[in-house]
Amino acid sequence: MKLLILDRDGVINQDSDAYIKSLEEWVPIPGSISAIAELSKAGWTVAVATNQSGIARGYYPLATLDAMHARLRELVAGEGGEVGMIIYCPHGPDEHCTCRKPLPGMLEQIAAHYSVPLEGVWFVGDSASDLQAARAAGAQPVLVKTGKGERTLSKGLEADTQVFEDLAAVAQALIHL
Repeated sequence: MKLLILDRDGVINQDSDAYIKSLEEWVPIPGSISAIAELSKAGWTVAVATNQSGIARGYYPLATLDAMHARLRELVAGEGGEVGMIIYCPHGPDEHCTCRKPLPGMLEQIAAHYSVPLEGVWFVGDSASDLQAARAAGAQPVLVKTGKGERTLSKGLEADTQVFEDLAAVAQALIHL
């Protein structure tokens, strides 16, 4: 199985320091929906692992998060693709859960769901916590420059981090491996 794991905000959709709190605020980054669809059509299973502490903070209800993920699935399906498992951490940073990135819990749950080891699996994110989660899980850290990516890049990266302009560039690299 060819598995790719993506962070959501800043990789698939526009990010906001004020949180994405409504379906109207959930706006795909240009090219991201097509990238997921193309990966899916090329035989990749595309899963999503996303911190969503806005739920714990009371910024939006679970129903709104579910609607955002339904929209993501609908848009990708409209281009002939499919989104695999979507897992989220609804906890705040002070709840000491095992799923919130930079901990590897969500990545490990995806790996268990698909019965796939994480070694060599790309985890694409835009923040330091995404890259740390990838390393903690034994996955390949991949940074995109969208979302918080440029800010993350400016702080320096470990040598094993792969860097791409956006999710569309990641897709092209993987499809043409």
